[in-house]
Amino acid sequence: MSIQSALIGFLISQTLRTSLTPQEIVVVQTTAVATGTMPLAAGFVGILPALALLSEEKDGTPPIHLSWLAAVGWSCSIAYFGVFLSPPIRKQVIIEEELPFPSGTATAQLINVLHELPPPDTTIRRRRGYQEVDTEADDREDEVAEVPVRADEHDEGEREVLEHGWHSLVWSFIVSAFVSLSAYFFPVLFAIPIFGGYLAKQWLWYFTPSLSYIGQGIIMGFPTTVSMNLGMVVGWAVLSPLSKYSGWAPGPVGDMSNGARGWILWTSLGIMCADSLVSLLPVVAEYAVDLVNTQRRIYLGANVDDRTEDKETETEERLVPVSWVISGLLASIIIGTILVWVVFGNEGIKPWATVLGFILGGLLSIIGVRALGETDLSPVSALGKVSQLFFAWVQPGNVVANIIAGGVTEAGALQAGDLMQDLKTGHLCHASPRAQFYGQMIGSSVSILVTATAFTLYNRAYEIPGPSFPAPTAYVWLSLARLLRDGHLPEKSAVFMAAFAGVFAVLAMVKVYAVRRELWFAKWIPSGVAFAIGFLNTPSFSIARLVGGVMEYIYRTRYAKDRQDIRLIVIASGFVLGEGVISIVGLALQLFGVGVASCWGCGHGLCGGGCPAAT
Repeated sequence: MSIQSALIGFLISQTLRTSLTPQEIVVVQTTAVATGTMPLAAGFVGILPALALLSEEKDGTPPIHLSWLAAVGWSCSIAYFGVFLSPPIRKQVIIEEELPFPSGTATAQLINVLHELPPPDTTIRRRRGYQEVDTEADDREDEVAEVPVRADEHDEGEREVLEHGWHSLVWSFIVSAFVSLSAYFFPVLFAIPIFGGYLAKQWLWYFTPSLSYIGQGIIMGFPTTVSMNLGMVVGWAVLSPLSKYSGWAPGPVGDMSNGARGWILWTSLGIMCADSLVSLLPVVAEYAVDLVNTQRRIYLGANVDDRTEDKETETEERLVPVSWVISGLLASIIIGTILVWVVFGNEGIKPWATVLGFILGGLLSIIGVRALGETDLSPVSALGKVSQLFFAWVQPGNVVANIIAGGVTEAGALQAGDLMQDLKTGHLCHASPRAQFYGQMIGSSVSILVTATAFTLYNRAYEIPGPSFPAPTAYVWLSLARLLRDGHLPEKSAVFMAAFAGVFAVLAMVKVYAVRRELWFAKWIPSGVAFAIGFLNTPSFSIARLVGGVMEYIYRTRYAKDRQDIRLIVIASGFVLGEGVISIVGLALQLFGVGVASCWGCGHGLCGGGCPAAT
């Protein structure tokens, strides 16, 4: 949400007549992203629901449901590790290697557009003037040094940006909120059986016209949404009926244990792992080559430190001190290990295994950040699977330990990657890395309480995983943990896993080659991760996002004035925010026992908790 956070921060600051500099907007959006990262980093949408799905009969341990206090403790255990990883990784991937980080660069471009400034210079060697910051100036002058000042003639343009921006954002917010609230009282609005009642009830083919999903599709872009829908067609229109009629998945189609949805999950997992791992191979190879070359230069007497220092564009007082990084990493590992032990107990995971999880997370985060910097796709799902494979060997037979340790590893990689995009934005806009570090710490701290509280309230109002919140990644975590424990796969699923993994390994190699050579067709090669997500989610999720992707393509090719036209992004942000805010209202209504107004049309039983079996 970097772009949306920067946009809304700018609009609010202009409305309050406290014009913030580009550097201050960077700190605002950095804090917002750090706050929003916690639900994913702490596994509230995957790991914790997976622990709630445990079965004493299958796994030897009853389901684990965390109380509010335990959720706070778990969040604290992983909240800061990725933050302290960020400063040293920043120097390598942003200063040394100059990786593009497309989303971070796009956010910097948006901030400059909003402030009527020229696009940021994305090459480090032409930004040497930043080293000449006057260290004797006060903090405010230091913050804005070397940044072009807006001329008076830009005031009218800025007012136009503000007026049109607010107009588009407010109306899209209102429309999305109205649609979402209407769907609460009339659930069939988000479960429209456009393909007929039989396909909706028996095969889960229905349409959810969520403006939030459409907004996400706009932000994701047309190629990604096409990949997702190709996966949806293959998974739900081909493999799902094939597995059902062949007797490989005899249960109800939506059942994750013995139904078609659980069966195609394994093919999805094979695609994700193959695509992500193949995409990572060039990154790992380059890292190994760079490491060997660095060691050789050291052996031959070359001064590597001077070369690195010469590329740094910030003064010492604006950087995060090395002593902070070292002490912070040690403290976060020690305190995190103790908190994990307190929350889950010695039977859940051994303390030494948690320490290994943090160490592995630090190593994998370097790989994940570099992949994100080059492709704008974070392979944290594959990194999580790598950690599960590792802990299946370290603590064999322990499903709980496998999930928790994998979660610790994934949290560091995910958090470091998300925050690195913001550091790239700050680098291009000349924001202080230390100020961004403060923002990351504040955002992560606030999010601990917000996320734990929200998760607890949603668990009281809804079944998670359940019809309203299916949490598909929870089944991925649990299924892989069980597979690594007993090696049992659903009938014939291994054949399809291997076949699809092979196909997408080849496609990933072609895509990596095309991207590095900047060939025009690179973006049209299907993304394996997006294709696999089309398997994980029911068709309603993918179709709505395709609508957004088509809107983005049409607008960009026919109506956008130039590449800096942000009108559609503003509308998409309003769509996402409107449904997100109104969902809190829906949560309150659910907690206070306010039911739906009508269950008409919900005979297919797919209308969520309000009308689970209405006729």
